[in-house]
Amino acid sequence: MGDSDHPNHPALARRLQDYLRWRNTNACHPDVLAAQRRERARIRSERQQRWGRPRTTTNAA
Repeated sequence: MGDSDHPNHPALARRLQDYLRWRNTNACHPDVLAAQRRERARIRSERQQRWGRPRTTTNAA
């Protein structure tokens, strides 16, 4: 199948179902995920860092 490592559609579908089953079994509670997002946002704000913007280094001359 194109650029896939799977030999055919049924094999791909099986792997997708396996992944979804694993993901649903190991899912975190939405409140935990929201708390993790808030903590990451707090850390980014302390560092004055925004998403998608690389850190710039200033060289004092």
